[in-house]
Amino acid sequence: MPEPTSPKDDLAVSGAGAGGAMDLAVAEGTSLEQPPGSGKSDKARSLWSDAWHDLRRNPVFIVSGLIIAFLVFISLWPSAIASGDPLACDLAKAQQGSQPGHPFGFNGQGCDVYTRTVYGARASVTVGVCATLGVALLGSLLGGLAGFFGGWFDSLLSRITDVFFAIPVVLGGLVFLSVVPGTTVWPVIAFIVLLGWPQIARIARGSVITAKQNDYVQAARALGAGNSRMLLRHISPNAIAPVIVVATIALGTYIALEATLSYLGVGLRPPTVSWGIDISSASAYVRNAPHMLLWPAGALAITVLAFIMLGDAVRDALDPKLR
Repeated sequence: MPEPTSPKDDLAVSGAGAGGAMDLAVAEGTSLEQPPGSGKSDKARSLWSDAWHDLRRNPVFIVSGLIIAFLVFISLWPSAIASGDPLACDLAKAQQGSQPGHPFGFNGQGCDVYTRTVYGARASVTVGVCATLGVALLGSLLGGLAGFFGGWFDSLLSRITDVFFAIPVVLGGLVFLSVVPGTTVWPVIAFIVLLGWPQIARIARGSVITAKQNDYVQAARALGAGNSRMLLRHISPNAIAPVIVVATIALGTYIALEATLSYLGVGLRPPTVSWGIDISSASAYVRNAPHMLLWPAGALAITVLAFIMLGDAVRDALDPKLR
């Protein structure tokens, strides 16, 4: 004869079902009803709301966010703080230092270093943002599909990523950009996307494999949800956090890579204004006119550091193990 159960046991059993949250709240003596006159409910915050709550109180995120916001502003409207022409040069002022109206001095061709440093942010930020978006979209798509479906597609993608990981980035850039020359940012962006997507694909694949083993995904499958619905509604929102963290940190790396390729003469080329081009041209005058190298190199270093700091702050906020 079965033993009688107490009301508390019944509540505990019902807490495992669909109405578990309400039953457990009643068992603990709490009320889910809203207080009279309050327009808010006591809902538990999601991962994203918790992350935003932590980010707003993180000084690293605030400082890096302000720097990045300023960089985006001068990339869109450089004339707001630099009224000169970055391509206007006067050889009579070549290598001269700071002067009224020209706080950073002049480069080897007599161009205003301040104006070129401000306008150089546009190319670097454009390459970093566009390359990161392309890498994140392509890598997340291929890696997510491989992790979800598995089988031969997963094995093929793993072998392809192994091949790409074996290619040195700088050497690959020298070969690719020598074959596909150009003076705009698009060949550089295409190269970074071509060699950058395998890293994101690996991250997305592992995240999707972990997410699809959760109980809510199995429940959705048992209720008849299709593959597309499970991917878009149940797996992707819970597997995208690692991709966002890696992509944010990689953005600064891509800006540094563009400067490196431009320094080597295979990235951006004149008349495009770029920090890498200015660093390359200033390296020959570093002893006689160090200011030519100091300002574009300093702007590049601050930009890369800001994006890396932003990525670290986002990682700390989205990683449940650090809470």
